[in-house]
Amino acid sequence: MSPPTGPDDGETFGQRMTASVLRRAVMASLMRCFRAGRPVAQQRRWLTILSNVSRLPHGASMVAANVGGVPGEWVEARSGDAARRVVLYLHGGAYCVGSPATHRALTGRLAPRCAARVFAADYRLAPEHPFPAAVDDAVAAYSGLLAAGYEPAGIFLVGDSAGGGLCLAAALRLREMGLPQPGAMALFSPWTDLSLQQLGPEPPGEVMITRAWTSECAGFYLAGRDAREPLASPVFADLRGLPRVLIQAGTDEVLLPDSERMHARLLASGVPSTLHVFPRRWHVFQLQAGLLRDADRALDEVAAFIRA
Repeated sequence: MSPPTGPDDGETFGQRMTASVLRRAVMASLMRCFRAGRPVAQQRRWLTILSNVSRLPHGASMVAANVGGVPGEWVEARSGDAARRVVLYLHGGAYCVGSPATHRALTGRLAPRCAARVFAADYRLAPEHPFPAAVDDAVAAYSGLLAAGYEPAGIFLVGDSAGGGLCLAAALRLREMGLPQPGAMALFSPWTDLSLQQLGPEPPGEVMITRAWTSECAGFYLAGRDAREPLASPVFADLRGLPRVLIQAGTDEVLLPDSERMHARLLASGVPSTLHVFPRRWHVFQLQAGLLRDADRALDEVAAFIRA
């Protein structure tokens, strides 16, 4: 098998230095936070502090909203020239932490690139709200977009990590309910197997999450349910009939096997799927868009995929 590559495997010296600085910053700010045994409330407080120093990118605006009974926020380009196209964004955080505020660096750059409004859903989190609360909220938000008059082909599910797995679970639940599928899904390092059966130790380049932390969060979310339930771990589902999918991941992350297995399962199920693995990149490196060229290129690829 040839080495995995993303759209651009070339790096200038400046980009290597930038990537090195960002890698250390992510490790210092997040890996120390995402630790097994650390109270979830403490992790959330730390993320709130980080989100308070983060700002929406220039050219994007945000307003709090409620769609389908699910709180969240609309993010869109200030130019107001978005087409009748909407992205339902489902944030990562292992189903236990994270919020629309923690992902504004991403949603604020997706909106203008995709010429779309982005609704970042503030879905319920474990352990207070275990599985399938997050799935129910994702489906409710999607149903709310349909009720608002958006055409299914103009709705796109995008999510990172747990949010990526949640996009797949929502699509599966929509199929069960007989509701129309979204136009497509773009997934950043999706977490698709909560059993963690195929994961090895963290690769040397992992700077954000550990297997121990993901295992603990999986336990909080599942609350005794079987990890192999399809809506919890979509890699075990019958995937036929899902819309086209773009998956992006990095070589330096513990969840890379989830992206590779899901891509293979989608193709085997007849679902059009594209997988791009970026060398030397960490878990959800797209959050560093505006600073890291690979992150910008990744979001440009998502925009082209959505606007196709």
